[in-house]
Amino acid sequence: MSALIYLLEDDPDIARLIERSLGQQGFTTRTFRRMAEFERELRRQRPDLCLIDLSLPDGDGLDLVSNGVLPRSVPRVIVTGRGAVTDRVVGLEVGADDYIVKPFEPRELVARLRAVLRRSRMVQDASAGAERRRIARFGGWTVDLGACTLTRADGTTLTLSSAETALLEAFLRAPGRVLSRSNLMDATGNRHGEPFDRSMDARISRLL
Repeated sequence: MSALIYLLEDDPDIARLIERSLGQQGFTTRTFRRMAEFERELRRQRPDLCLIDLSLPDGDGLDLVSNGVLPRSVPRVIVTGRGAVTDRVVGLEVGADDYIVKPFEPRELVARLRAVLRRSRMVQDASAGAERRRIARFGGWTVDLGACTLTRADGTTLTLSSAETALLEAFLRAPGRVLSRSNLMDATGNRHGEPFDRSMDARISRLL
């Protein structure tokens, strides 16, 4: 799987570790130490995925995840030293596709990024396949799988992450059925998820 990944990380040692780990797996990585330069390059070229640290010299990376600067179709993964459950849940609730805590095992990092990219491409393929699969309506809601949006009957539109869109599509494909955590991980391409990872719970609660 080849992809262009933007890495926003101000620690040079961690940045080199991530660059080396991703490079060995065929990924192309562009590294930025400040939010300002990251945003400038983002306007020039769109990556396949963004890997974002939270504690940065010129701001909080969480703002990038939540403020709409990143295109909806670009998955974003937080990598940070903030490991509290509250921090993880907040990061996922504001739109992160995954949350990785430092220190991390490089092989796990690569595996989880691959899972996020698979989910993102599943959503893109679903929207490009056929028009009838692109839009779905249920209980007064309309979901656009290609645009990653969920619209209420009153016209209010919510932006979903690619992981949330894939999760919602899994539910839409199984109306009236009870899906286990294992079913949902398989359906969303998250086969490397940890059994007690709160990310799935956070995404489900946001959809509810």
